[in-house]
Amino acid sequence: MAKKVVASLQTGEGRTFTKCIKMVKSPKSGAYVFEESVVHNDHVKDFFAK
Repeated sequence: MAKKVVASLQTGEGRTFTKCIKMVKSPKSGAYVFEESVVHNDHVKDFFAK
């Protein structure tokens, strides 16, 4: 089942998006939190810059 989902993402519009994960330090507790987002390939550098 998972292979069909992954294979369908490789064709068409699914290739133009990337799942990005970055670590951000929480201002309240000081612990690190993971921020996830699915962004267009053109905006990947903007996601990591902010």
